[in-house]
Amino acid sequence: MPFADSDGTSIFYERHGSGPAILFVHGSGGHHAAWWQQVAALRDEFTVVTVDLRGFGSSDPRTRPRVRPDSDSARPEFDGQDFPGDIVAVLDQEDLTDVMLVGQSIGSVAALRAGLLRPERVGSVVLGHSLGGIGHPELKELAAADRAEAVKLPVVDRLLTRRFQRERADLTFLFQQMGTFNLARMQDLRNLDTDGPSLEDIRTSGVKVAFLAGEKDAVLSVKTVTRAHELLPGSHLEIVEGAPHSMYWETPQRYNAAVARLRRTLTAQPATATEESV
Repeated sequence: MPFADSDGTSIFYERHGSGPAILFVHGSGGHHAAWWQQVAALRDEFTVVTVDLRGFGSSDPRTRPRVRPDSDSARPEFDGQDFPGDIVAVLDQEDLTDVMLVGQSIGSVAALRAGLLRPERVGSVVLGHSLGGIGHPELKELAAADRAEAVKLPVVDRLLTRRFQRERADLTFLFQQMGTFNLARMQDLRNLDTDGPSLEDIRTSGVKVAFLAGEKDAVLSVKTVTRAHELLPGSHLEIVEGAPHSMYWETPQRYNAAVARLRRTLTAQPATATEESV
């Protein structure tokens, strides 16, 4: 099994297929196996890389843990600021270039930071159901308002539609079980938003950015994502009809088609100040 060294921590990853590279970055409840519906669909045309951030899946949870001295819990805590380096470690070990990083939810924050750290390796970043932690006051306010509404719902209702839960109880159960393989938790990722990149940081990096949103996302509204797209010249916007926050799981065919379309588009077209794709 392949591992990359990220400042002393062993980071598990898998590489499948061949062609232009796509590296998927999971969210707070995922790990590399969450992308099973993407790997099988995309590996014939693309190189597909999946990764476990430290404390998730098969990555080493034992190196550099943080434990609060005032905590009764023995569970180690992880610093979300280390997660972008985990992605970079995989990029460097595999010597990948012109990679499209695809983040899911808060994993998009780590993906964007990794792209800005290694623009010579990362050609584009897809912010799936996320603003990527961009440090912009209007966007932070809009995202906070969306979260305030989302927390009124049960967690699973924020991520999957109720119809899917009724009709696919099997996949809903598996979805909920995915997170039980992880030692790290949502609170370990929260500080990824601290000191996020500015719009100017992104523009000057040369890394192309695409926003991928679901029409029925209960965590981050289409209105908020559209505003982020408007504020970032040259960015792309993909809104998938009928898709929830965990689009990759519930509507994989539509999600996979959007990812493939973005990979082809972002490979073929250089970013310009006026470029927009909706």
